[in-house]
Amino acid sequence: MSAKLNEMQRNALGRLNIERLNDMQSAVIEHCRGNSSMVLLSPTGTGKTLAFLLPLLERLDVSCKGVQAMIVLPSRELARQVFDVWRAMPTPFQMTALYGGRPLEQETASLGGASTAVIVGTPGRLLDHLNRSSFTVDKCTHLIIDEFDKCLEMGFQDEMSKLIEKLPAVTSRFLLSATDAAEIPQFAGVTDMVKLDYRKGSEQPVVRTSFYTITTTPDKRLEKLFSLLCSFGGEPAIVFCNFRETVDEVYKYLTKASLHCVAYNGAMEQKQRELALYRFTSGCSNILVSTDLAARGLDIKDVRHVVHYQRALSADIFTHRNGRTARWEAEGAVYMMAFENKELPDFVPIELEEYTLPKRNTLPPAPEWTALYVGKGKRDKLSRGDLAGFFMKKGGLKPDDVGTILVFPDYSYVAVKMNRMREVLKKVAGEKIKGVKTLIMPARIK
Repeated sequence: MSAKLNEMQRNALGRLNIERLNDMQSAVIEHCRGNSSMVLLSPTGTGKTLAFLLPLLERLDVSCKGVQAMIVLPSRELARQVFDVWRAMPTPFQMTALYGGRPLEQETASLGGASTAVIVGTPGRLLDHLNRSSFTVDKCTHLIIDEFDKCLEMGFQDEMSKLIEKLPAVTSRFLLSATDAAEIPQFAGVTDMVKLDYRKGSEQPVVRTSFYTITTTPDKRLEKLFSLLCSFGGEPAIVFCNFRETVDEVYKYLTKASLHCVAYNGAMEQKQRELALYRFTSGCSNILVSTDLAARGLDIKDVRHVVHYQRALSADIFTHRNGRTARWEAEGAVYMMAFENKELPDFVPIELEEYTLPKRNTLPPAPEWTALYVGKGKRDKLSRGDLAGFFMKKGGLKPDDVGTILVFPDYSYVAVKMNRMREVLKKVAGEKIKGVKTLIMPARIK
């Protein structure tokens, strides 16, 4: 099945380097053309973000001034991810992201009056702006709630209810989840709906995933984790823990053992989390040690391995952890660290092969990339192209020496080849970017 796309949608796919839609995405586009409300159930990693953004392109009106659509998500990371995908697409419609971690006044200024057509954000922050009348919603006819089950699990029921009450013009509702919630809340206003279920009758989204177990004892668990990670040869891996304290313990042990890893949990400041994710996704670190904060929605490419250092506390968490690997057409592997003589939960596949750890540990090669911090960002009119040009012209780098560039409002990160870092820092010292001096140094998580 292949949905017919208009010119704007085709251009969007071209800019995203996507040759074709999958069956789920095509089905969603076709059903959206004939239905006002829809619920989509589809595993993580199957392209749900594109599945709701592409139909939205058809529904927005270029001649309309003001907010026409609102996208609600449970976390800042998800909101920023959707924003980045939208920004990468050629579209005449401006999107503004609203989430915690920065002043409300700053966000209000970024709305740009009547130029913002789509707003994406977290429930609490969106409600704060509506209570302050930061923007009008009299023309907001489209409501999209991604990970709606998670929004409810995280205690957003009251905020969600009040938020939707403030959207009287909404006529089109689109709810998305990787799991089937027991009941769609009444305040969502979804009555005459179409439900598309692409879970294939299973809560397990990973059909290209191999499952293994690592039998251990409490005193040997860190040691065996180290051996396991060494066996990956530097391929990207996420290690999931249940608690922040455990994340810290694992991170310190692996770092002391000379593995290149970053920690990620809810106790970290937003800027620290941003840098941790950037280091992992840009190839500056090949191991992410995280709580389940990273299990939902984050679209991290090329994650080959998922390790359950501590077993998931529910089938839902298990599903979402595993969904970080084997995304799209890729293959992946999941490893369960299990104690001797202790049964695994019922939601774990029955047949688990014992993974054979190497007899001798060989440290994987160091990452090819390292991250540089640049003390200027979007508010200084800097773009990724500006930064790439600066480091190639002033730093003497070739295009292949410059990796992932991420530009935030007040600062930026640039990945450069590790073997060129010292040389680059010497060459750019004191140089101006677009006529302005700025701080450039190795990016470090404090």
